[in-house]
Amino acid sequence: MPNMTEHILLIDDDLRLSAMVGDYLSSHGYQVSRAPTLAAGRALLARQPCDALVLDLMLPDGDGLDMCRELRTAPRTRGLPLLMLSARGEPTDRIVGLEVGADDYLPKPFEPRELLARLRALLRRTGPVVQDDDVWRFGLLEVDNGLRQARLDGKPCELTAYQFDLLVVLAQHPGRVLSRDQIMDALKGHPLEAFDRSIDVHVSRIRSAIEVDPKEPRRILTVRGVGYVFAKKQDTDTVAP
Repeated sequence: MPNMTEHILLIDDDLRLSAMVGDYLSSHGYQVSRAPTLAAGRALLARQPCDALVLDLMLPDGDGLDMCRELRTAPRTRGLPLLMLSARGEPTDRIVGLEVGADDYLPKPFEPRELLARLRALLRRTGPVVQDDDVWRFGLLEVDNGLRQARLDGKPCELTAYQFDLLVVLAQHPGRVLSRDQIMDALKGHPLEAFDRSIDVHVSRIRSAIEVDPKEPRRILTVRGVGYVFAKKQDTDTVAP
């Protein structure tokens, strides 16, 4: 069963279909929110982050492709797992959906079991793969809480104890933007308790340790004026240097 914190947002104007899919996903342990329009979906996303989005291509107030483009350019949602639905099942339609940023594409009609399987695969790929309670994997990067060690492609990264703890704070919330205040609150009580600008220095040093492999793009992204986000997906680019 999935973690109950996994929240799926379904944006589809077919109320009968969305109710059926919502009930099916809920019965398999997911929290599901439904929206019949792009505007309602945007409002839900603004109020509560989700772990994956199921987005219909054709909606009453716009095109799902446009929303997909919006999400991929916004720091808060650029790493959000996104599965696109459409009654248009031609190969060209699928290619366009994938090219604008969808992670997967499912033509209608579909079996709810297939949607569930595709969502599970997306969440496995984009979130941390937990081998046990202590080790998380993000692409080539491993965060080993038991040994208090970060490894890149199996090789230990040179991090101080404080930098490792800071990395753990970010890695615990992949895809979520954390402000400097939130990071400092999470590190309260640490022997080397941070102040605002020292966070930036330590993040820079963490980056130099975990982002040295050319096969592994930038992992910690800067969101100007806000803080940092730990990228879920390996193909995510930085927002700012």
